[in-house]
Amino acid sequence: MNKQFDPGLTQTSRRNVLRGTVLAGAAAMTGAAAMAMPRRAAVPNAQPPVARFLQAEVQAQVEAAPVDLSGYTRVKQDLVAPPFAPVHEQVATGGPKLIEINLETTERLMVVDEDTGASIWALTYNGSVPGPLIICHEGDMIELTLRNPVGSMMEHNIDFHASTGALGGGGLTHVFPGEETVLRWKATKPGCFTYHCAPGGAMIAYHVCHGMNGAVMVLPRDGLKDVDGNPLPYDSIAYIGEQDYYLPMDEFGDYKTYEAAGEDYADSLDAMRRLTPTHSVFNGAVGALTGENALTATVGDTVLMIHNQSNRDSRPHLIGGHGDYVWETSFSTPPLTGVETWFVRGGTAMASMYTFKQPGVYAYVNHNLIEAVLLGATAHFVVEGEWDNALMEQVVAPHSFEA
Repeated sequence: MNKQFDPGLTQTSRRNVLRGTVLAGAAAMTGAAAMAMPRRAAVPNAQPPVARFLQAEVQAQVEAAPVDLSGYTRVKQDLVAPPFAPVHEQVATGGPKLIEINLETTERLMVVDEDTGASIWALTYNGSVPGPLIICHEGDMIELTLRNPVGSMMEHNIDFHASTGALGGGGLTHVFPGEETVLRWKATKPGCFTYHCAPGGAMIAYHVCHGMNGAVMVLPRDGLKDVDGNPLPYDSIAYIGEQDYYLPMDEFGDYKTYEAAGEDYADSLDAMRRLTPTHSVFNGAVGALTGENALTATVGDTVLMIHNQSNRDSRPHLIGGHGDYVWETSFSTPPLTGVETWFVRGGTAMASMYTFKQPGVYAYVNHNLIEAVLLGATAHFVVEGEWDNALMEQVVAPHSFEA
């Protein structure tokens, strides 16, 4: 019997099997053909390999033994907009948690650069670029409700790099406008991880480069530690999402505008193929973390900086400070120490920690300075406190001299 219509499957499972067939077919296509594919048109014969795998995963879930959640405490995490972090424990108390979170796939027109009038129909989780930071501990469960509003123009899903199986959950979370789904996954690896939308084919790059990405931090249950096992607590988190945009231009070099999400699809693919971003910004827009929006701290504060880049490599540097401790890949390995510029691999999130020692303005930049200065990849920390001449002192003020 065709498993798509196996009476042993629930209605939801049958629907997901059918959806997997459709989406896998779309994943092999690019351009307007993928966008124009009928939403629920089945592909009854010659299913692509990806579709067969998705079918097998859904069927395996139906047949698998139910998960025993009796040892988990169910809690709700209220996600907040970047650059802030949700309320959380640095050291886990009690047993593992089942953490409920909600994400809504919001499509919104967003200004990228007020000076040039550049804008984009951003594809977002909960309305922000990047999507909200999610925090848990190793061994916890994340239970996500993903909702795509009725008024959306596009299909969305989510791939968690921190999770295991089904394309990071991407194969089980495709939601069309007006639909929602619930996905539960276990955090088995400590570290910082990217999540992003991955509908299939060219749409993966299109959605990621339109802002649909974010980060998960999976803390060790006993918190962060140095190489000798000493605790490394922090006073606050600064969550920075670096976003590369590829905005189409007209023949006069002006940025194009569009009436609705998805209307720029063909133009955007042409721009993206050049592999040269028009903007590389922190938290969605030029100046999103400078001026009145600058991050703040006080001398003596220890800040954990979480940096996500879902598409390209980056080289963050804190001008006037350092990475006291840097975890480029995992919390399972001892942190690097005393780092001047650290590395973010494309498609990853990572963490660095610094205790501020002097007041003033610190620029946090992508140290590809072309991107920092010309494309927008700059944030500022404004730090208050007492100056320490033992660390730095202007011995003689600038003055003219005789040749």
